[in-house]
Amino acid sequence: MNALILIDIQNDFLPGGSLEVSKGDEIIDNVNSIMDSYNIVVATKDWHPKNHISFASNHKNKKTGQKIIINNLDQILWPDHCIKDSKGSEFPEKLDSHKIHKIFYKGVDSNIDSYSGFYDNGKIRSTGLSNFLKKSNINQVDIGGLATDYCVKYSSFDAFNECFKTSVLRSCVRGISVETTETAFKEMKDMGISII
Repeated sequence: MNALILIDIQNDFLPGGSLEVSKGDEIIDNVNSIMDSYNIVVATKDWHPKNHISFASNHKNKKTGQKIIINNLDQILWPDHCIKDSKGSEFPEKLDSHKIHKIFYKGVDSNIDSYSGFYDNGKIRSTGLSNFLKKSNINQVDIGGLATDYCVKYSSFDAFNECFKTSVLRSCVRGISVETTETAFKEMKDMGISII
């Protein structure tokens, strides 16, 4: 049994959004065209409270892009994005979201960031995604979404570590920068994740 995992295809990560991924909208038609090939389609959403620790606006004299240490973890500071129930947190209208069987929310705790769709960055809290897939007898997952070099990468690492046969769909992901995206593909391959 196979599942398609769609990572953070939300308005704020698309062109014009507060944390846009260049050409992120290009993946939507590709994603829509493959959904029917899977037993299950699940999606993640960044779902942040306004006081989220990853927002540069919540730190005095700090700017977007700066790195700080919070709770012994490296933290990149981002612009405010995907605030729960905001327009930016919604799926784009063009995405066939009615074909998504279940949505998993991440980044819900104001005190810790969450790149992966499976766990927060400190591996303290699970989103429930792994249990859901295992209970659904899923053994293979393909991953698409945004952004390749952050949330897709860490989601694929966790999927692999949770013993799913894991692939990342090159035509269904986009990254923040060319350099970090190519590095992410190499890291994923080195771990044993297929890049299709």
